[in-house]
Amino acid sequence: MLTRRPTRRTVLAGLTGLTLFGLQTPVHAKWNGPLVFAAASMTDALNAVAERYLAAGGTAPRFSFAASSILAKQIAQGAPADLFVSASAQWMDWLEEKNAIETDSRTDIARTDLVIAGPADAGTAATAAAALGESRFAMGDPGHVPAGIYARQALENAGLWSDLTSRAVLGENARIALELVRRGEVARAIVYASDLASAPELAALYTFPPASHDPIAYPAALTGTGQDEDGARAFLDFLVGPEGQTAMQSAGFQPIKRGHADG
Repeated sequence: MLTRRPTRRTVLAGLTGLTLFGLQTPVHAKWNGPLVFAAASMTDALNAVAERYLAAGGTAPRFSFAASSILAKQIAQGAPADLFVSASAQWMDWLEEKNAIETDSRTDIARTDLVIAGPADAGTAATAAAALGESRFAMGDPGHVPAGIYARQALENAGLWSDLTSRAVLGENARIALELVRRGEVARAIVYASDLASAPELAALYTFPPASHDPIAYPAALTGTGQDEDGARAFLDFLVGPEGQTAMQSAGFQPIKRGHADG
């Protein structure tokens, strides 16, 4: 699941279980609604929304969680997703250019911050350099993973990227970076603040200034390849409504008013 590059160190040991972050949905007889392709960093939040949706009488969707780039390319190739939730406007824009989404349905559903995560007892730091220290750290692959793209932007803005690339361990999605620091295979990870809601043993040691990277917004849209447009639209409406947004906040995301995605 990790990308090997000559100038990057990677950790391969103990990652077999990480392949679970990709295509898992809670087993439930009524989880047979629309197929939702969603960024891996949305795993906990969307499952929580789906639980509320099911309790409210809806037919909860099936989920496929992975890197936004991978899912977008699958949709462009005709994968039968009904709804796409991306971790960046870039990949939604890309699908829009290919006429692969229903543009009138596009809306942002949440925002979050970019942080350096580490053990909760490590203490906060005044700068990114101090938070990262001298050890290896994990982040998404900046070649295609939104979390990694944001991380590279932030590190470049801080004048650190060129000095730190040899210590970066690159993952196929944000959740892999989070899992690496949880397992102690790296000392730090650059992840979304919302990821920490599922990792109480970790804390945000440093939060990158919002101006240091592109805005981190999660756009969602119905696709042009799905089989259940009505089901997808109903779930999206619930997601941006009060119940859905409450679940998103509980999962660590910042709520957002419904509207067209930035960028």
